[in-house]
Amino acid sequence: MNIWLAELIVRHTHRIPAPEGPAGDGATAARRFDAALMSAGFKLSRDVMETLSGLSEETVLKVAGRTLPVVREMAGDHVRHNVYFRDFPRNVPDTMDFWVGLVRETLLDSVAAPTAKASLQGRVLNLLTLVAYGTYRHDYEEMLEAHDELIAGAGDRVTVLHLGRGLSEEGERLYLRLAGSVTPLDEDDLGALGRLAEHYADGPHPERIPVRENRAVINEVRLTIGADLLVDTITDVLRLACALSDGDVTLQEPTRFVSMPRPMRRSLLAALDGVVSADPGKLGDVAAWREPWKRLGERLHPHEYARWARAADVFAVARGEKNAPSFASRIEARLASGDVVGAAHVAKGAPGMLFRSLDRLLRMAPDAQDAVLDVAESVAGRVSGRVLMSVREHLLNRAAATGQTLPFTSESGPENALSTATGRPRLFTSESGPGNALSAATGRPRLFTNRLGRGATAPDTRPPLAPEAVARLSAFLDEEIRGRLPSAGHLVVDPDALDVALPLSGKSTGNGLGVLPRGSVSPVNGELLRFFVYWRQRERRTDFDLSALMLDENYRDPEWLAFTNLSTAGGEHSGDITDAPDGGSEFINLSLRRITSRFVIPQVNIYSGEGFEEVEESFFGFMLRDGEQKGRPFEARTVRMKSELRGPGRVALPMVFMRGDDGRWRAKWLHLHLKGGLEFNQVEGNRVTTSNLVRGIVERRFFTVGHLKDLIDAERKSLWDGKAPDGPVTYIGLERPEGLHEDSRVFTPENLGDLIPA
Repeated sequence: MNIWLAELIVRHTHRIPAPEGPAGDGATAARRFDAALMSAGFKLSRDVMETLSGLSEETVLKVAGRTLPVVREMAGDHVRHNVYFRDFPRNVPDTMDFWVGLVRETLLDSVAAPTAKASLQGRVLNLLTLVAYGTYRHDYEEMLEAHDELIAGAGDRVTVLHLGRGLSEEGERLYLRLAGSVTPLDEDDLGALGRLAEHYADGPHPERIPVRENRAVINEVRLTIGADLLVDTITDVLRLACALSDGDVTLQEPTRFVSMPRPMRRSLLAALDGVVSADPGKLGDVAAWREPWKRLGERLHPHEYARWARAADVFAVARGEKNAPSFASRIEARLASGDVVGAAHVAKGAPGMLFRSLDRLLRMAPDAQDAVLDVAESVAGRVSGRVLMSVREHLLNRAAATGQTLPFTSESGPENALSTATGRPRLFTSESGPGNALSAATGRPRLFTNRLGRGATAPDTRPPLAPEAVARLSAFLDEEIRGRLPSAGHLVVDPDALDVALPLSGKSTGNGLGVLPRGSVSPVNGELLRFFVYWRQRERRTDFDLSALMLDENYRDPEWLAFTNLSTAGGEHSGDITDAPDGGSEFINLSLRRITSRFVIPQVNIYSGEGFEEVEESFFGFMLRDGEQKGRPFEARTVRMKSELRGPGRVALPMVFMRGDDGRWRAKWLHLHLKGGLEFNQVEGNRVTTSNLVRGIVERRFFTVGHLKDLIDAERKSLWDGKAPDGPVTYIGLERPEGLHEDSRVFTPENLGDLIPA
């Protein structure tokens, strides 16, 4: 547990728990440790160096032994990255010459020729019949011999590892942060929360656990130790039952419920009975998950426990034996009769639903908008901060689509550099959280993404909202959010973080290094941009293809780099790998000075084989280098971002690179997936869908750190200039800088969600 916990803390916080061990002279070992870290783009802070130098060499080596593998994996440096073309990016052949040469070589090979000829007779060239196609023609060491050592550059990444508190205290802090997260956790973080909950179940808990999936994981542990369950809805009990059956606590996938011992059944039924007894109206929640409730009833046998009759009502509603209309059906009944204000009053019982429905209600009641807003404002105190911010983000885009200007806009930021004044697509997230804010079935171009990141577009023909209603609601939301944010004292913000989007819906964001929430914009400082993908298949031959789609300012005139087009203006492809039992890598190298396109969109296509969630391992990232900086195809010190590839689609769109009117390049995070085909996905085949999805993200405005900075009440606000103030500050940035006062509150991408108020 101690080793796992220490590794988890480094990965999540970029802190090394304060090591314990005998005093000694560990300075030499600490310097060697620091040098090894620097090869992967990491470095020990001054405090860590001083602490390790005063400990025994054996203690330092133990810390190094458990830290180095973690940081190398974070940067993608834990595997060997080979390339098909040994000299890449030099000497990449012309695409046609390459294919002709392979065909000639194959036809001259007595073993391969018959198969290749049979393929050609059918007027179809099967690439896998070509000699040595898709597999490395040299080993890793031979590839290294073809490349010079990395020339250090001023822009190389240096991620500082800071000194944390004791291991147990750091673990408790991480547990409280994950458990109290206001945004859903991804699969890996949810698993980490479960293990932490086992260790800290008897300790303090967050005052609130707003995310229901988190609550289910914690309740599973609490049930095993006999502690009270944290439930206030019947769906909390359903999620707990899924957790106990090793099922999906998000309820997105069906769970096969297992037989449960009597004590467990009694606990679940007692919890259900308590919720329904306190508020019989919560039986209306059954309809959303009717089938899972039916299956669970077959395992819990509620008829055997007459003392919990209210629990039996849940299953009676699921079977249709008892009527319990949901909030949604009651609201729809009012709307069907034309009583929009009455529908708003009914929705007061579910304030979050009311706020997510405001756009629709305001459009349906043009003569009663003030009355609808009066109802919404009366219950705003019961709406989560995440929903409020999501609605505020929605209004930024609704106003911009019709040319309105709101007081709270920050339009000078790079996030808006490529926006158009009208015809703007909007982002709609079809998940059961605030990302679903204000949806309605209408049609100017709209982008839909579910909680797993799969995207689609549809026309958006919604009429505009009345400017007066938008202005009133926007001003109210600003004040409500401002009132929930704690006073910051001296607020210091890194300018590079101003356009980082708050993770209002970050479920699909992959784990890794330098990963930012969807919609975040960050500067690209370098002359050479290099994408990379790595995958290792589990059971069957798997071919991932790294490609880059390039579009003009109108999202048209596509060009691409892929295995079908190895080089184009400004870029080179490292060659196609079609089988990766021991791991395969592909790279795309781009000279930003030579690119004339406005947008560069890297994507990973699954051409054949296992999916992103089936392979043993897969990740995507990008590196930045100075124009003359030599080195191997993969150099960890130049990696700016590396993210695990996860998702249900067969095409991954991690991000888009944008060239602004000022000539500068910036990156905007997408975290999107296309469904794609089961096989043979290629950049040429999805360019229209990709361009529509990318436009929806590029032209959408997100609720950013810059917006939050304007709302936070602080005695003083300043931008980070590289000099740490003398006293404690509230700091928001991409990384924690050296020299901050020890009592400072620091927010980086690792804990950015903590800025979202309850």
